[in-house]
Amino acid sequence: MNTQWDVILVGAGLANGLIAWRLKQRQPALKVLVLEAGERPGGNHTWSFHEGDLSAAQHAWLAPLVAHCWQGYEVRFPEFTRQLPNAYLSVTSERFASVMEEALGEHLITHSQVTNVTPTSVELPDGTTLSAAAVIDGRGYQPSPYLTIGAQAFIGQQWQLSSPHGLTQPRLMDATVDQATGYRFVYTLPLSVDELLIEDTHYIDQATLDEQQARTNIKHYAAAQGWQLKTLKREERGNLPITLAGDFEAFWQAAQQQPMSGLRAGLFHSTTGYSLPHAVELADLIAAQQTLNASTLFELIKRFAARRWRQQRFFRMLNRMLFLAGPAENRWRVMQRFYGLNDALIARFYAGHPTLADKARILSGKPPVPVGEALQAVLKQTPRLRAFNDE
Repeated sequence: MNTQWDVILVGAGLANGLIAWRLKQRQPALKVLVLEAGERPGGNHTWSFHEGDLSAAQHAWLAPLVAHCWQGYEVRFPEFTRQLPNAYLSVTSERFASVMEEALGEHLITHSQVTNVTPTSVELPDGTTLSAAAVIDGRGYQPSPYLTIGAQAFIGQQWQLSSPHGLTQPRLMDATVDQATGYRFVYTLPLSVDELLIEDTHYIDQATLDEQQARTNIKHYAAAQGWQLKTLKREERGNLPITLAGDFEAFWQAAQQQPMSGLRAGLFHSTTGYSLPHAVELADLIAAQQTLNASTLFELIKRFAARRWRQQRFFRMLNRMLFLAGPAENRWRVMQRFYGLNDALIARFYAGHPTLADKARILSGKPPVPVGEALQAVLKQTPRLRAFNDE
């Protein structure tokens, strides 16, 4: 194997896969190698996003990866059910893997463990060292002492049903279910007329989801909807990080000049945990660069992450209200109130670009949590958060 590359990407998840694919499109002469520990790129995931999360140009180049697109979606809460008109799209790991394998060919190496990663080299278990002008570490989220994180934990099961389910659009949140020990909802994607992805999802303080209970919850939910589960085709699980506060500079200083991508670089929507829009934007940014050495890429990615960190300060404040104010079983009230707002505001919120008027509207009126606790959460007056500089 060639031991000198322009770029080595460690991990073939969403972020690194998109970077490799975009480099292949924009700079095909580059020698790019992707190393993946698993059997196929992408692992076992479904990545979804709203139409307004991406620009028209981004939609165009991402289109081959999109397996499903629905015109609108539904949310359900104890006090109302609502249809929203914004399109919703999903990239499946199966589609992702097929596209990446065809595009990258022999420059994608699966079943490839690594023992050490530096900004310019990767060491393999047999002692081989691969060198590159830049190595990007995209091996997924890694806990950091410089981030205070909650979790959006879920189990998702893809079921073939005995008969058509009747859904024509996703149910992104059905929070009419028992709330257990945190904000809980069921997320359902209709993949075909008789096939569903059903996820039991919990916003909880730590990634401690009882997986067997979640599986039982899915079966009970399906029965309550009148869906007869026939064949379990696939199961996925996830713990999406939800950021409450953090010290950005300390987080990146700890990286020791190592270029990173995706969740490992903290590049995700602080409230939803969605990472695809950030991954798309970063792939475009890197593929447009003419100089791709480690130091240049580290500074480029850090500046990009810094902009996103500043833009999401408002989201982190809302997260503190959600996680720290009021009883955990009443968190659904915060989300119910949010989904009573207008369509355009909700779309901008998901895209990460709320206006000042949007922020004022979200915070106006009587808060759906105790006022005193809400103020404490906003001002970070809890032992859990005092050590963090979230400016």
